[in-house]
Amino acid sequence: MATQYEIEHNIKAAPATSHRRRQVDMSTFTAHLHNLLPDSTPSTTTQSSSHEQQHNNPHAVPNPADTSALFRLLQDQMGTLATTAPNETNRAFLESLVETLELDVAHPPQQIEGVTQEVLDGLDRVPRKTLKDDDTCPICAERYLDDPYCLVVELPCHGSHRFDLECVGPWLRGKGTCPMCRKEVGKRKAVVVEPAEEEEEEEDDMDGLYA
Repeated sequence: MATQYEIEHNIKAAPATSHRRRQVDMSTFTAHLHNLLPDSTPSTTTQSSSHEQQHNNPHAVPNPADTSALFRLLQDQMGTLATTAPNETNRAFLESLVETLELDVAHPPQQIEGVTQEVLDGLDRVPRKTLKDDDTCPICAERYLDDPYCLVVELPCHGSHRFDLECVGPWLRGKGTCPMCRKEVGKRKAVVVEPAEEEEEEEDDMDGLYA
């Protein structure tokens, strides 16, 4: 399955030589998430119909054991990266993520609070030309520019909270918070102006009464 940056850059296949030495394969996590939340990834019309038939209860929640397993997969991946951390800063950061996930593994939430695929795809992309040579991803600690097809995203919580999309994606899909400051992602853009719009509509209706 093509990664998000392969889709955005119209890449038919991944480069023969990987530039992401410490990137852990998250396909198992993604597959498990899709089993828990069938609408979490794009699918064909036939697949969607099948999933709708299997999950026709709008109040259904994932089995706690399955949810725990999902967070265990994410925890294991972060722990694996921590064992090969190039510096203490990266190791400490990854270990903090592992520790945070332990609560979700031991006491899985009733619902997975992660962001939707739509929110993930809508994160602000950081133009390659604005990246510095020594800019690295906080999760994998690889330099962005070492990857000719890097896809870096900036989270809405802070302009300096940037990550490789492939690294931060699973965390956001599972937890829904910034790995650095733990603020919820997507909430800032969720500010709606509907009340003001409704007031304008009400005023228009009142004007019509006195016309």
